[in-house]
Amino acid sequence: MTENEEKVTRAILCGVHTGSLDVLNDTTDESIAELSELAKTAGATVVGTLVQNKDKPENKAYLGEGKLEELRLAAETLDADLIIFDDELTGIQTRNIEDITGVRTIDRSTLILDIFALRARSKEGKLQVELAQLKYRLPRLTGMGAALSRLGGGIGTRGPGETKLESDKRHIRRRIEALEEELRDIERHRNLIRSRREKDGVLTCTLAGYTNAGKSSLLNALTQSEEVYAANQLFATLDPTARAITLPDGRNVMLVDTVGFIRKLPHHLVKAFRSTLEETIEADVILHVIDSADPNMCHNIRVVDSLIRELDCKAEKIIAVFNKCDIAPSLSPRPEGHYTDYVSVSTVTGEGLDELIEKVSDALPGKKKRIEVLIPYSDSGTAAKLHDGEVIYSEEYTDTGIKMDLLADEILEAKLKQYTTN
Repeated sequence: MTENEEKVTRAILCGVHTGSLDVLNDTTDESIAELSELAKTAGATVVGTLVQNKDKPENKAYLGEGKLEELRLAAETLDADLIIFDDELTGIQTRNIEDITGVRTIDRSTLILDIFALRARSKEGKLQVELAQLKYRLPRLTGMGAALSRLGGGIGTRGPGETKLESDKRHIRRRIEALEEELRDIERHRNLIRSRREKDGVLTCTLAGYTNAGKSSLLNALTQSEEVYAANQLFATLDPTARAITLPDGRNVMLVDTVGFIRKLPHHLVKAFRSTLEETIEADVILHVIDSADPNMCHNIRVVDSLIRELDCKAEKIIAVFNKCDIAPSLSPRPEGHYTDYVSVSTVTGEGLDELIEKVSDALPGKKKRIEVLIPYSDSGTAAKLHDGEVIYSEEYTDTGIKMDLLADEILEAKLKQYTTN
């Protein structure tokens, strides 16, 4: 290996399986498989896995003494230089595990935050990641000791940096306050933009879903664009992306792609990204994008459903979009969820996209329908106004007035009721 080549991080994954009925928050084969994908996304090579069956984790070092010794020997044999736990660790637990194994140790939350630091591109995204990292580290300063003064790189050290200043709680609290104020300014600016959209009558439809379900690919397919980065990896995109489309009845809709959800998503991370997730909270309609080819689909649906409820979204209509129908078998019966409708699509073949657009059109407020009117020449001003923003299929000047075939919402239809001919 040359001096310019970066050493690949060799990681061992660890956890405690408690047998809890809440399988989404327990360490299971599925959560370990997901942790492995997260580790790979961060750039690590997984060389081993160790899971202990235990009613609850040990307060001192999470694992029991026998398993800790087994972990130490495994790390030595496999030449591991990183241990990743599937649950959150306290500062004392992290220090004790490192003292026993001699290997740097992080937890699932630190790993997710590290990936977010790697993926963040916008100023807001970077600020949110730094805020979440600092809030996560602050209560863990006690007990971690020298661990916070690491200057080396590697997984779990990206973001605001591992400097000596982080041992100063007052410095971190001041930085947190500054970050929160900057994010409040950005949020105020976003609220102004959202208010302007609402004033202009622009409807919003948010794409929510488990990470790597295909939200960005769906956004590209619906807008016939390839501008949004889409890849087969966890958290391929972090910053929200908005694209406008025009529905068949002429209404403008803003499609918004947001950060993907994941099981055991740290609450402090949800809180830090709340301003970004406001697009989901305030949406008129939510498209819950589901990877129908994922064997863990039902678990993933439950994770997203619970987070949508936790965010207290105002959208009354949620459409389940089962993606990848070109490679997944048809689902009957459909998995349970809080949906008003569902549709199967393929962003590769285009199957189901027209049906999805129609369902979005039905779900959004202000749906228009086709009507025919005969407007007398004495009220030609009304006919002239219809040319400003309305979809008109045909117009004919007759002996008695102007005959028009157009799309109208309920309000416009009521105004034209006296002239309606169909």
